[in-house]
Amino acid sequence: MRYLPNGTQMSQADSFTIKVTGIPSLVLMERAALKTVEMMHMHGIDTSRALVVCGSGNNGGDGFAIARLLTEEGRNARILFAGREDSLSEECRIQKKIAGNLGIGIITEIPEEEYTVIIDAVFGVGLSREISGRYADIIAWMNEQDCCKVAVDIPSGVSSATGKILGIAFHADLTVAMACVKAGCEMYPGKNYAGETVAVPIGIDPEFFTSDEDVCITYDRRDIPELLPERKADSHKGSYGKVLMITGSSGMAGAAYLSARAAYAVGAGLVQIYTAEENRAVLQQLLPEAIISCYQGYDEDELARLLDWADVVCIGCGLGTGETSERILRSTLNKVSVPCIIDADGLNLLARETDLLEKMHTPVILTPHMKEMSRLTGYSVNELTDRRLEILRGFTEKYPAVCVLKDSRTFVKERGRHPFFNLAGNSAMAKAGAGDVLAGVITGLVAQGMQANESAALGVYLHACGGDEAKEAKGSYSVLARDLIAGIEKCMEKKE
Repeated sequence: MRYLPNGTQMSQADSFTIKVTGIPSLVLMERAALKTVEMMHMHGIDTSRALVVCGSGNNGGDGFAIARLLTEEGRNARILFAGREDSLSEECRIQKKIAGNLGIGIITEIPEEEYTVIIDAVFGVGLSREISGRYADIIAWMNEQDCCKVAVDIPSGVSSATGKILGIAFHADLTVAMACVKAGCEMYPGKNYAGETVAVPIGIDPEFFTSDEDVCITYDRRDIPELLPERKADSHKGSYGKVLMITGSSGMAGAAYLSARAAYAVGAGLVQIYTAEENRAVLQQLLPEAIISCYQGYDEDELARLLDWADVVCIGCGLGTGETSERILRSTLNKVSVPCIIDADGLNLLARETDLLEKMHTPVILTPHMKEMSRLTGYSVNELTDRRLEILRGFTEKYPAVCVLKDSRTFVKERGRHPFFNLAGNSAMAKAGAGDVLAGVITGLVAQGMQANESAALGVYLHACGGDEAKEAKGSYSVLARDLIAGIEKCMEKKE
């Protein structure tokens, strides 16, 4: 697990390191410069003719130090000072003076020479205003140059909190991030400007963020073995949970199959599908391991019996939004006493009666995509795109639920917990049925005793890793939802 802070959070960690830990700002700056040069060499970047473009703040100070280190290595490094003399931070002023004392060329106008690498140290993580005027002209020129481009900590012009482009942004091939990759470098469109991101240690301890629940976390593949629920030698199918899938209205057997199959794939012990009678035959053929129970209309007693049987309930995949489906959802949410995952049509129905959520006293996981979240919250998709973390936090403060906000970058949030920010997955997963698979994966993990928030975060990550495996096997165009399940199985198999 690693942290993805925004600029404000990173500045707090920086201040703590300087004032409490006692590491001087200039020492951190030297470490940042050393690590940036080291990363450029490790990535095979030609630094023989380097232009470092520096602003007036501490990010600019990093840049002056980088130019000095490259000069000491015998490289031809020049500095384009894009900032203002009267705005220099104390540390940047010191680094600029050292560079000048060493005879390193410092220019203030856009040069005509060609370079092998341009290093962006204009603005750091604290930028919040749109870039204009001379700064915009310089960044536009930097982007036009035919050479490798490296950003120090974050590409200038990318919002560290949202990934929004603040007028214009530097287009990096490599971003060397200090201590942690910043959240904005992993959100779109900022991700498109950051290139490859790599975090380097400079003396700031990322564990500083442990107590700040607003800081995002993410997973890497090496985390999976520690996150998966344990499989004990002395166990049976009942040890791994009884899943009730209330899924699949008439003609929607596929949604029922995919969600149930995915729950089995991640380790659930027993799955029962409650679906429309018309789906019985096909589901018995597709998934003989599942129990198939069917309805022809709303049956309160049968639903109550099934809810009493289950250890976890998933409702909504292909459920439909007609009167029978609405009555099933309302009754389920009023009576369920075990963890409940609500997906797809279940969310569309819930949007009509969100007060049902406030009355629930059992763990609830919601898995909306952006349009479903729009219906639940009343915010437009554009507002959600621009303010997704803010809106997600507000929603989970209001409702006692874990919310999985699905998009090309999916977030998981529960009140009082770090937001989980998923970085795995790819566009090959943008196919019908992928959401059903995710709902099944999360449900299967809950069935094995995992807590709701942990199940949701790991479920999202496993689902995305399965998508990466599927893309590797079948390419970007031909992946189907069922291939995600095969990819998840392959991913989990690799971890044994």
